[in-house]
Amino acid sequence: MAMKDGLLAEFDHEMGTTRKLLERLGSTNLAWKPHERSMSLGGLATHLSTIPHWGGTILNEPSFDLASAGPNVREKTSHADILAAFDASTKQTRAWLDKSDAELASPWTLKRGGQEVFTMPRAAAFRSFVLYHIVHHRGQLSVYLRLNGIPVPAIYGPSADEG
Repeated sequence: MAMKDGLLAEFDHEMGTTRKLLERLGSTNLAWKPHERSMSLGGLATHLSTIPHWGGTILNEPSFDLASAGPNVREKTSHADILAAFDASTKQTRAWLDKSDAELASPWTLKRGGQEVFTMPRAAAFRSFVLYHIVHHRGQLSVYLRLNGIPVPAIYGPSADEG
């Protein structure tokens, strides 16, 4: 099996599960925060909707310098906008995954102010910065849902709300 096939299977599974959580937002108050230092519900959902775009940098560029990062994406204020952004970013990123094993194994470097933070194969960087990053924030979103009385869907198995 090609490396791409494994990444696509993981990507499709994690994005499908993430979309299930984002769909639950409905008419929830997107300005809600569990703590003053936490992201708002809308901010967290917006972040989740744009994480897949990191795939373009990892899969198509030799490196990225954090010092050149633009400002954070403006928080979306509607459920429909969050889902539309997520759908667009996942569709584009899935297309970017059409790479050979050699391309996926080639090195990618993260820098900060010109200094190398690390270099790793593109496939590993993609898993870390896109897939694992999504899983991390999706865990936060599941807690936000629970705290707002919204049933948490099954993720890797049944949830307390769904068998």
